[in-house]
Amino acid sequence: MQSSEGGSYGIGQPVRRKEDFRLLTGRGCFVDDLAQPGLAQAVFVRSPHAHARIVAVDATPALAAPSVLAVLTGADYRADGLGPIAHNPGLSRPPDVVPRVAGVAPIATRHWPMAADRVRFVGEPVAMIVAETIAAAKDATELVDVAYDPLPAVARAADAIKPGAPQLWDTAPGNLCIDVEVGDEAATEAAFVRAAHVVRLDTWIQRVTGVPMEPRTNIAEFDAANGSYTLHTGTGRGVAGLRDDLARLLGVEPDKVRVVCGDMGGNFGTRNFFYPEYALLPWAARRVGRPVKWTCERSEDFLSDYQGRDLAVTAELALDSDGSFLAVRGYNLSNLGAQAASFVSLQKGLGLMSGVYDIPAAYVRGRGAVTNTVMTTPYRSAGRPEVMFVVERLIDLAADQLGLDAVGLRRRNLVSVAAQPYRNPLGIAYDSGDYRGAMEKALALAGWDGFPARQAEAKQRGRLRGIGIANYVEITTGAPRERAEIAVSPTGRVELVIGTMSSGQGHETSFAQLVAEWLGVPFAAIDYIAHDTARVRAGGGSHSGRSMKLAVPVIGQATDEIIDKGRRIASHLFEANVADIEFAAGRFRVAGTDREVGIFDIAAAAARRTDLPPELQGPLAAISDQTLPVASFPYGTQVCEVEVDPETGAVDIVGYAAVDDVGRAVNPMILHGQTHGGIAQGAGQALLEDCHYDPRTGQLLAASFMDYAMPRADTFPALATALSEVPAPTNRLGVRSGGEGGTTPALAVVINAIVDALAELGVRHIEMPATPERVWHAIQKAMGQRIV
Repeated sequence: MQSSEGGSYGIGQPVRRKEDFRLLTGRGCFVDDLAQPGLAQAVFVRSPHAHARIVAVDATPALAAPSVLAVLTGADYRADGLGPIAHNPGLSRPPDVVPRVAGVAPIATRHWPMAADRVRFVGEPVAMIVAETIAAAKDATELVDVAYDPLPAVARAADAIKPGAPQLWDTAPGNLCIDVEVGDEAATEAAFVRAAHVVRLDTWIQRVTGVPMEPRTNIAEFDAANGSYTLHTGTGRGVAGLRDDLARLLGVEPDKVRVVCGDMGGNFGTRNFFYPEYALLPWAARRVGRPVKWTCERSEDFLSDYQGRDLAVTAELALDSDGSFLAVRGYNLSNLGAQAASFVSLQKGLGLMSGVYDIPAAYVRGRGAVTNTVMTTPYRSAGRPEVMFVVERLIDLAADQLGLDAVGLRRRNLVSVAAQPYRNPLGIAYDSGDYRGAMEKALALAGWDGFPARQAEAKQRGRLRGIGIANYVEITTGAPRERAEIAVSPTGRVELVIGTMSSGQGHETSFAQLVAEWLGVPFAAIDYIAHDTARVRAGGGSHSGRSMKLAVPVIGQATDEIIDKGRRIASHLFEANVADIEFAAGRFRVAGTDREVGIFDIAAAAARRTDLPPELQGPLAAISDQTLPVASFPYGTQVCEVEVDPETGAVDIVGYAAVDDVGRAVNPMILHGQTHGGIAQGAGQALLEDCHYDPRTGQLLAASFMDYAMPRADTFPALATALSEVPAPTNRLGVRSGGEGGTTPALAVVINAIVDALAELGVRHIEMPATPERVWHAIQKAMGQRIV
């Protein structure tokens, strides 16, 4: 299919993103660009304590300050009868793994948007100033007198579950909010008893944060005439879901709430959950009778953005004398933060602890504890990078211990194509995949066989060069309901309204490719609408790789219905049987003749011809609203090559190759971009990033870019990425998901490469982040040097 510019724009083509011209020329519209008449500004007073009782809040001096319109507290919020945030942190249903309760069934904690009696992390909001200007609001925060009674704090999950640890919630004794298990414990124990070799890994996948380019920004309005609210925000969870949740907190019907989301400067899962300001700003707008805006500053982002990862793991792998895997077992402890908002990352990880390998038996126990830190929620590829790190590190440790080749050990144990569909030992049913094919493609792309020569050359320069490999598989599910509305206009335009929404994934382009391909209309004629509940009735937003996986069936069904209606209209126009009407390239034709009509002319006939049957009159449009609880299983392989300076511990990534199987690739260019970004996030965690809390005080010690290190463009060489396209059997195109695979194996592959570089010195493992200091210490310890 050709565009008006002569380029291909159908499914499978690397079409340039429609939205990029708008964004690159300064024509994007972000929340901070909006300025409603009479706009007031909000600033939050945040707790300096990780754990404390609120004894009193004296707002009198602040209320008397110039230009201050209101000082609102958590007590005011509750007095107005508004509700807590309902995160609903239950366990997902199949096709996700469903654990058994081992000790504690899932416990939900009450998350009030503003603390009224007790704060549980540094940065928790305790008051909100609304003023004419940001400066006036900031000045007034200094006048709010909050009396605190500090309490002991605990920042690490392992410490939180110890006897005598500070207790955060009366409803969560011992700070445990979940204790579950998956797999067959008895069969796993039996496999370990007869194993010839056992390797063990004790590790901690540290806490990180998304650091979107655009800090959180919101504007709320209240229309007193009809009692309705409007919230302008940036969210990845979908405007329809946010509207419904906000309506519940405000105590109104959903039709009294409008949520509008413009362009967004990043998400990565960080913005998929309900934030306090979503409720507090509409409430403030009603209280002061004016629109209210709040723009988060970067320091507040670090303090209050929901964070990710933070999983402590003890795991073991059992092997026979030939190197075949017999069993894997693990004990995973998730740091939930101050609120038990989500068990998704823990649950998804439990089901994938066997990776892409044929392991007969497995048992994993998963627990989650609350601590005096910001709550954790799903962050890019939630739960999967953590467990892939564990599995792939175990395999490298086994190869080292047994004196085997790391690639050969993986080849021996991969699930074969012939074994697909394959049920792993934890109960997850992989639907399809050629894991060996993806791995061999990545090895070739990386030039694996030429590594010894590159290693020798590096050694001559005084550098230690290492190479690592990591395989991965994901399970992507997410909210199962999605809705698409498509209307073909006689004016030559096609409107697509869909519930899932983009936070940078390129939906405006890739979804248009689907419509263009299936309806045969010009790519440029498609109008994409997704970010306003005035038009969007339902849909689940972007998370867990769900967008394209669910867009394909709903857009596909809607286009099928439009084509079917068009064929029936054409049969009346041509006085032919419906069975004789063919459709291709946007035109309806009587088979075997040159009699044809275009789809836009069909739309005009449907709108204007009164001689058509009543069911064929009206808009040429269709709606598909489906609930599809199906999983997809993207998979792939990454290879990383590093050089280490043994004098300083500095690590340079000098080669990186990735192969991802996404099923059918709708837009390969966008998918490669997604992989590049995912690699940067995963490698950033492996080398640099760490939301470091003081374990004794709960103070965040990485609350600025001075302390929270981020990868930059010069962190990476040119990335070699390729796609594998083994169709998934769960949808008409065979798509899997493509947004998270870059991150999933990146933690493991970078650390595997670093350990390989240091192996000749006797280093067998290194924890993340592998900072120069940590690498240097590992070198000195391996060499028997005493560090003062």
